[in-house]
Amino acid sequence: MKIGRFSMKTKQGKADDYDDPPRPFIEHLIDLRNCVVRCAIAWMLCEIAIVPCAPAITRWLMAPAAQSQSMIQGLSWTAGFDILIDIMLWGGTALSLPFLLFFILRFIFPGLKHSERTVIVFCLCFSTILFGGGVWMAYAATLNICFQVLQQLNVWMGVKVEIIRLDQHADIVIKTIMAFGLAFQLPLLLLALGWVGIVPSKMLRDKRRHAIVIIFIIAMVLTPPDPVSQIVMAVPMCLLYEVCIWVIRLREIARGKKDEPDPVAE
Repeated sequence: MKIGRFSMKTKQGKADDYDDPPRPFIEHLIDLRNCVVRCAIAWMLCEIAIVPCAPAITRWLMAPAAQSQSMIQGLSWTAGFDILIDIMLWGGTALSLPFLLFFILRFIFPGLKHSERTVIVFCLCFSTILFGGGVWMAYAATLNICFQVLQQLNVWMGVKVEIIRLDQHADIVIKTIMAFGLAFQLPLLLLALGWVGIVPSKMLRDKRRHAIVIIFIIAMVLTPPDPVSQIVMAVPMCLLYEVCIWVIRLREIARGKKDEPDPVAE
């Protein structure tokens, strides 16, 4: 794979070293300026490009509440505009991410070793899978469960909800989807730190109970106010935490690093 003047392939017999020859500091500033300008242009173009798709995205956002007996309507003159701004902000940013990553990697990759670049590419690929999995889980399962729980709670409390504001509904759906996608990136951070040797697997095992508590707190903050959504987010994150421990441990075994003895056990 080639990114700008940089290629992921290394020459045969060449050690893991830097590929970028020494250059004047001003050239690095010029490259940084070009990177920022290209990222800004790509982001603005994607913000504009997402506008024709806004009506279809709006219908997609309404789908999780389709089974609700309440009507979903826009009850203010600015409801459509508010939803359009949210779609442009979040949808345009998501659409521009591949271009932003390309320009950023084109700037930083020449200054990294081949092993460091390999880790970054792996993390980006795995990050995309985790983000997609989080979005799918939020849209396919969590939102339906959340709306059903909230509807049953309204019935139990004797609160009759006949009309749902479209802008509020879209805001809940967008925030929930983004929260799940971003929350599923946290195990990847641990995996990257453990892969390069900063965080050992033994530390993750010892701090498992603290990590579970922190995960449930994060799920409580990011999800809608019902315990079912919190559990749906927290349980997969706990499983990903365990996967990170095993992957990092296998990496340590491959490097020939033995597990450190526990001083308490001695």
